[in-house]
Amino acid sequence: MQSQVIVIGGGPVGMFLACELAEYGVRTLVVEAENAVSGRPKATTLHARTVQCLVRRGHLGGLLDVGAPGAAGRVSSPFHFAGIPGLAVSAPASEPEPILKCPQDELERSFERRARAAGARILRGHRAVEVRQDTTGVQVTVDGPGGRTHCTADYLVGADGARSTVREQAGITSRTYPATVSAMAGDVRLDDPDALRPGWHRTPRGWIVAKDAPGGVTRLRTLNCEGAHGARHQPLTLGELRREVAYIAGRDIAMTSPRWLSRFSDFSRLADSYRAGRILLAGDAAHLHFPIGGQGLSTGLLDAVGLGWKLAFTVLGTAGEGLLDTYDRERRPAAQRVIDNTRAQLAVMRPDPGLDPLRALFAELLAGGGESALLGAMISAQDTVLPARTAAASPWEGRFLYNVALTTREGRTDVIGLLRAGRPLLLLFGEPGGSRLEQAGERYEQLRVVHAEPVPELACDALLVRPDGYIAWAPGGEDLRSALSAYLGGGTRDGDPVASVSAG
Repeated sequence: MQSQVIVIGGGPVGMFLACELAEYGVRTLVVEAENAVSGRPKATTLHARTVQCLVRRGHLGGLLDVGAPGAAGRVSSPFHFAGIPGLAVSAPASEPEPILKCPQDELERSFERRARAAGARILRGHRAVEVRQDTTGVQVTVDGPGGRTHCTADYLVGADGARSTVREQAGITSRTYPATVSAMAGDVRLDDPDALRPGWHRTPRGWIVAKDAPGGVTRLRTLNCEGAHGARHQPLTLGELRREVAYIAGRDIAMTSPRWLSRFSDFSRLADSYRAGRILLAGDAAHLHFPIGGQGLSTGLLDAVGLGWKLAFTVLGTAGEGLLDTYDRERRPAAQRVIDNTRAQLAVMRPDPGLDPLRALFAELLAGGGESALLGAMISAQDTVLPARTAAASPWEGRFLYNVALTTREGRTDVIGLLRAGRPLLLLFGEPGGSRLEQAGERYEQLRVVHAEPVPELACDALLVRPDGYIAWAPGGEDLRSALSAYLGGGTRDGDPVASVSAG
């Protein structure tokens, strides 16, 4: 079975990546062990930068409203830091609301439908048991209902979760942080719903987070900071959960009808590389952290956003030299930042009375506004600035281009609308450089060139924007030719030099 890319793991990260690749015309195969999308409660939070990127790729339709292009001001969503309320996650009013609450299984189904519609082949009920690679491609041995199958491809992506077979067999090592706490989760029916109301409950012995769930049940999360559970890989029972809740709460809380019981901890992992030859990692296969702040799903999807177009361009032969290597350089630091901030939050959450002044200080800072903006940008990944690819970068390079209204030769549009095709975008404001910039656009077939009237928000003559919404080039640094070559290679017309723009 021959493909161009095999994705091992059909969760939200793997399915979104398959959707991206297939829509670029890459022959894509997804191998997923489960026969259907699991209804088990998982992540429900998508943070601002992830929402912004997904909207630019035409996802999330019907799940949210996008602000009016050019709308002034900012919109905010309330959140928390280390269980302390008062954090405000904000974004420009021209963008979607900063936090989207959506069950993970709903996203998975949406991504899978779109991946199938784009031509991706999805093998459910199949498990990858062996992964090998050589200089020409990858080979995967798959066990399924019909027996053993051998698949080959140019590249392989492991999106197969925390216990990744792909990571292990590719020989990719990791930096790990051992577990120091014990946590439990489950849906239960409380005999007396008033015995534990929805919210974050801190006691001298730990935390209980309670949330109303469909069907009149309560979704519980517990945190015990006295140490890692000795049998944390064993199935959790209702009796254990009830005893843990009673210990933390200081009173017995009767509960029945358990569902989806599980254990977790603060064990964290970061792969030492997201790439080994023709094998790449994404999502939990690459990074794992304590699930405070709802950052896991967003971080994994941003991996897929950053990898999808780079891998597609590489497979299709339209990528600049070394473009695929930038995936690791951009996404590993982002994952390290998430690991660090979740460990910091957990440190603040530990029920040590000596930390009470620190918690009080955080509460005061969050209420003040300024520090809330800094922490909100970190939690939502809106503080991400990518490393420059050109030698003398403009201050714009690596920053995210927020949505602005544009008037083009075809009429009114905005940044979100122009990026939905997944092509790099060269915005020309007025007539900067005349035919020279048009020449650059003609040379690269995958580049979309758009002439727009100048806008006050973008005080520059031109911008080169990546498919993920980040700025690849702007006047003030190296010339346009260097940026185009870095991202798109040599172009399509041999011997025809790419025109450049003055750095001034």
